[in-house]
Amino acid sequence: MSGFEPFETFGDVDEIARGLANADASVRRLAVIALAETASNDAIAHLAAAVADAAPDVRLQAVRVLGEFQGLAAARALAAGLLDPDRDVAQAAADSLADVREPQAGDVLLPLVGHPSPFVRSAVLRALKGLRIQAALAPAIVALGDDHAEVRVQAVGVIGYLKLAETLPSLIAASRDTDSSVRLTAINALSFARNPVAALAAADALGDHEWQVRAEAAEAIGRIGQQPFSAQLVASLQDPYWQVRQKALQSLGRLVARDAVPAIVAVLDDQIPALRKDAAAALGDIADPRAREPLIARVGDPDPDVRKTIVWALGRLPQ
Repeated sequence: MSGFEPFETFGDVDEIARGLANADASVRRLAVIALAETASNDAIAHLAAAVADAAPDVRLQAVRVLGEFQGLAAARALAAGLLDPDRDVAQAAADSLADVREPQAGDVLLPLVGHPSPFVRSAVLRALKGLRIQAALAPAIVALGDDHAEVRVQAVGVIGYLKLAETLPSLIAASRDTDSSVRLTAINALSFARNPVAALAAADALGDHEWQVRAEAAEAIGRIGQQPFSAQLVASLQDPYWQVRQKALQSLGRLVARDAVPAIVAVLDDQIPALRKDAAAALGDIADPRAREPLIARVGDPDPDVRKTIVWALGRLPQ
């Protein structure tokens, strides 16, 4: 055997686990990797023990590979990893927890939603989002009042993933949060509602002082599918940020907003090729005959992608 192959029987969990008692941390780390490669649930108890190893590198490897396993034992070990004094280990445990999809893991995670550490609270809510269990709703709503923005962001994620009509007021309230990341996440969550009240909240966010939130709001209105709010999207075609204007164009096309045709036609002359392309695409989606002449007049656009989209849009117009 070479010095790089400390285990003679790679498929035997108990044999590999003996390496966790080795005085050399690098050997213990290799044992963790080998245990994970067995893909056996029998390895989980040994990996959980490695989460308490004296060496940070071993603990880091253990929480990373535990994300490949499901079940309560793995979830418990990862939850313990959130409290690790080494920041890298704790973050890796949080990342692995986010991959857990075993609903019963909620029994391990829910008691930690009120943990004193905002990092733990945030990580636990992030993991609960992926579980999509209704038991997480009440603590997530409470967490919307947390002093730490990242905790509120993850709470919105939990609520949004559940996609329950009863949560709409909470998401609308979050769309007015003092932190832009919370507002953006809430607007994104609202986009899954096919509800004019959700669209109204998104339309209000078109006036947000952060362009990223305005862009998310413009996209959300199109996803929600409420055409009465197309006038607000037309106004957003004058936004100082091209990213907001682009999302507004895309949503106007998705909404088949015929009243917006003149405003969209004006964007065909924008200096940014991506906006000219999206304007042509929106006109094709709307398929209003009024767009024919403006599109024909611009078939020689200097950008090849814009020209292709114009030809496509012309083919969508009624004869």
